[in-house]
Amino acid sequence: MSTIAGFTHVHRAPTMPGDDRTLLLLHGTGGNEHDLLPLAPMLAPGARILSPRGPVLEHGMPRFFRRLAEGVFDEADVIRRAGELAQFVREASVAYGFDVTRVIAVGFSNGANIAAATMLLHPGTLAAGVLLRAMVPLVPPETPALAGTRILLREGRMDPIVPAENAERLAALLRDGGAEVTLEWAAAGHQLGPGDVDAARAWLARELPPASAAA
Repeated sequence: MSTIAGFTHVHRAPTMPGDDRTLLLLHGTGGNEHDLLPLAPMLAPGARILSPRGPVLEHGMPRFFRRLAEGVFDEADVIRRAGELAQFVREASVAYGFDVTRVIAVGFSNGANIAAATMLLHPGTLAAGVLLRAMVPLVPPETPALAGTRILLREGRMDPIVPAENAERLAALLRDGGAEVTLEWAAAGHQLGPGDVDAARAWLARELPPASAAA
């Protein structure tokens, strides 16, 4: 494990020649940099992996930004932490030599929310996102320039944490910036299931194949 821009993280080089994608794995509350590692080869077997640990602790549980209550976020901290994550991606791209325009965030819950915040506040940092059980992290002060950014929002119809209206509002915020957003609903709650993995894998293969496959 290494530290860049204050983020303890796991980095794994691509295992397939010609796969120029980097999966930025962003865990949920109480997770760590190892939590989503098993997901990566199921989604994009040959891609590079970059998996940071959330720098904020809530009762000892890592998160990517502070919250005041369930679903109530510390907006000033969201802004700060999104900037830090954007800096981490930039510095890691130099340290590890990957294409910063081919970074795909794969985030669950709090990790999906910081990915969404980074897209809204620092457009261009992430080429795409697989955002699992995401909600609106904040409303940006101005409409972001997200043309060309592709996003899969995968939400749970029975999610007690993310209301359907909130998920739909997030999709609208991202679309307002020009992002290509696919909003899908699973017959599930907040936890992930096999259907989420299958849907994300199919979406990535269709929307963001490795350069070798797209050539």
